[in-house]
Amino acid sequence: MSNKEIDWSNLGFGYIQTDYRYVSRYKDGKWDEGAVITDPDIVLSECACVFQYAQTCFEGLKAYRTQDGRIVCFRPDLNAERMADTAKRLVMPPFPEDRFVDAVKKVVKANADFVPPFGTGATLYLRPFMMGTNPVIGVKPADDFEFRIFATPVGPYFKGGAKPITIKVSDYDRAAPHGTGNIKAGLNYAMSLYPITVAHEEGFAENMYLDAATRTKVEETGGANFIFITKDGTLVTPKSDSILPSITRRSICYVAEHILGMKVEHREVEFSEVKDFAECGLCGTAAVISPVGRIVDHGKEISFPAGMDEMGPVTKKLYDTLTGIQQCRLDAPEGWIVEID
Repeated sequence: MSNKEIDWSNLGFGYIQTDYRYVSRYKDGKWDEGAVITDPDIVLSECACVFQYAQTCFEGLKAYRTQDGRIVCFRPDLNAERMADTAKRLVMPPFPEDRFVDAVKKVVKANADFVPPFGTGATLYLRPFMMGTNPVIGVKPADDFEFRIFATPVGPYFKGGAKPITIKVSDYDRAAPHGTGNIKAGLNYAMSLYPITVAHEEGFAENMYLDAATRTKVEETGGANFIFITKDGTLVTPKSDSILPSITRRSICYVAEHILGMKVEHREVEFSEVKDFAECGLCGTAAVISPVGRIVDHGKEISFPAGMDEMGPVTKKLYDTLTGIQQCRLDAPEGWIVEID
């Protein structure tokens, strides 16, 4: 598929098959050399561990076209680190972090024609994933694994782009937390699929999950972290061992404190205080920063004074600064941008 066959400015967040992907296989205690291939299909035994016991995980990151035509990625080393942590938690052999970054570069370079033009609002989304591949019928980890990366051009994650969304307080708990004590896990969203389906059927864009123990503290949504802005302009992000250690959230906090000079608080957030915040947003690789206009709690509405009709002013400043860095319109902190040669 050539550039001319894609309507870049009207892309949704969906899968478009690109020409190349990366695969490396783990067998007999070691990873092979890996390669960029053209075949998008995977052939596995019906008894593969990934099918029987869901021994799998994934990451998500993006490649961007800059105004001067270069192609860059945003902090892929942190995705490599997080995936290695996830692999350990799931009894999988971590894919070497330097090879992860190298594989990202190779896949983006091979699919350069699919990196959307600057200014279209679209990006090239990368999906690294790993799975147990050999037959396993008893409950135990696999011995053989595959690590893969595919790419797909995407538009905004939420329909309407920067238009504020409405979310609901979920009746369900996050049954698969992203962390257990000091062991952080990454991306595996299977247990959030039912709640998000219910939310969509009821007309909401996402769920707000509260902590399972007391249902009084804000955690995250099914696919993004929360950010809040207080009336005095402080950035507040919820803290919990079960929240995904978001690279985007970490980057936003740095931007807020060190570039925009804002006060930043990473702490437990009581649901009872949400009504007092001036702005609310969701952040993540796919969502970037998406404004939330309303939160519905079983019929009771919380409306944010800034963000009902458009992105609030502080959230907009954070969004403009973060995306400016990602697209190289603004200077990036050292090590944040990796250029694809």
